[in-house]
Amino acid sequence: MNSYSAVAFLLLISVSLPSSGDSGKVLVFPVDGSHWLNMKILLEALHSQGHQITVLRTSTSWYIPESSPHYTSITIPQEQPQIIESHASMTLYLKISLEIRQHQGSLWAFSEYYRNFFLVMGKSQQSVANLVVTMFENKTLMRELEETGYDLVLTDPAFPGGVLVAHYLKLPLVLNVRLIFTGEAHFAIAPSPLSYVPALFSYYSDKMDFFQRVSNVIYHGMLVYMYHFVSNPPYQAVCDRYFGRNVNTLSLIQEADIWLLRADFTFEFPRPTMPNVVYIGGFQGKPSKPLPSDLEDFVQSSGEHGVIVMTMGTLLSDLGPEVTETFASAFASLPQKILWRHLGKRPTTLGNNTMLVEWLPQNDILGHPKTRAFVTHGGTNGLYEAIYHAVPVLGIPLIFDQYDNMVRMKARGVAEIVEVTKMDVETLIRALNNIVDPEKPYKQNMIRLSQLHHDKPIKAIDNAVFWIEYVMRHKGAAHLRTGSYKLPWYAYYCLDVMAVFVAFTLLIIGFIWVFCRCLIRFLKRAKKSKLE
Repeated sequence: MNSYSAVAFLLLISVSLPSSGDSGKVLVFPVDGSHWLNMKILLEALHSQGHQITVLRTSTSWYIPESSPHYTSITIPQEQPQIIESHASMTLYLKISLEIRQHQGSLWAFSEYYRNFFLVMGKSQQSVANLVVTMFENKTLMRELEETGYDLVLTDPAFPGGVLVAHYLKLPLVLNVRLIFTGEAHFAIAPSPLSYVPALFSYYSDKMDFFQRVSNVIYHGMLVYMYHFVSNPPYQAVCDRYFGRNVNTLSLIQEADIWLLRADFTFEFPRPTMPNVVYIGGFQGKPSKPLPSDLEDFVQSSGEHGVIVMTMGTLLSDLGPEVTETFASAFASLPQKILWRHLGKRPTTLGNNTMLVEWLPQNDILGHPKTRAFVTHGGTNGLYEAIYHAVPVLGIPLIFDQYDNMVRMKARGVAEIVEVTKMDVETLIRALNNIVDPEKPYKQNMIRLSQLHHDKPIKAIDNAVFWIEYVMRHKGAAHLRTGSYKLPWYAYYCLDVMAVFVAFTLLIIGFIWVFCRCLIRFLKRAKKSKLE
């Protein structure tokens, strides 16, 4: 290679590499569990653009590794793992939830469901608040974070410890968000009319009759109660101690510069939004890769009937022996091959058409041309992958927002829902046969939904990276934030204005009433004088 070619080669390499001068420093406060799976994808995309990333993780973290080629980590000591970091805790919560759902529709089930949910959320939020106090009391750590010169904090506010850290460090804030500690994220930042915007756990679509709207208000009221008496008190104690009593966590969340909302309106129901909300739903979607040889051989052996894929997510793989045997018996009666991610005891009724695996490449198998249906608990990560690859869904929702997610999929005509507490072999077989039946509209509806999902001017992951870098370049995005969060509640709803209007109207009515009385008296006196 001559000298000219060598120089040209070096110039080409230097141009192709990210410019270190344009790279930023990002401090990440993630949420563990399935939330980490999508945060990790975002961090890998930022790393590929040359940004330096630091991840704050706990010593009890289940999913977040201490070492990674994409980031450096700071481990915060924690005595007890958070509930979402504990497989045993989540399994116990699921067991209790399913026992309560067997009495679904009763007042007892309603109260017990929320009591159980509030108990779990209260403990989890208290644990994160304690973690934040541990950080704030570590003056060496906080001084190092301040001196590092981060450009912004990226966090998931489902547990808003990162929001408090960002305020402490006075850094711009970007949220990777879908749910927050008050419920669905939109309710904290955008107008959310309960007449057509379903509240979390309502299980309603955007088309509600009168009684459903009454129930929707009640469900929303339960989340308002949760905020004031369950979720917020641990963080308010932190705010009072370190920031003053005029600061609250919800206002800090509403003050975030950019909301990277993990939602797409091919999935969500239409609703009002705000200019600093960037929709990145399905940003984890990507073309499928070839399967490992053992899985590929199994899939190809399915012939014209194809394959049904089943996985219940990362936290809830073991549903207990009774439910597991029901699945195994139903699967054994189907002509399709079944690829089942299962971690519990091997079912006794398992058929020869079913392959159990402890792990499967979910995106790659969903993208395989022989995949006919996806059996899932209804987590958004899996549902967006199903939309990406146009695979119809059978939903077996278990906890948290999963039933609401499946209601959205069913409303689009791409899924059926089976209630796990009422499920039997015949019900499951019938639902699966409906999903894979080419005469039914599920597949065609999903193809249409997938086309809408793909038809965008820019990939969701690229959009997310752009707006994070936008905040870096401009030191925030305050011009996109609404000022509504600074208003007191009575001013937000214009109750003070209405009070003035009412007072003015009453004043005019009172004036007219007094004038009329005076006029009547005058006329009476005039008439009396005339008669005399």
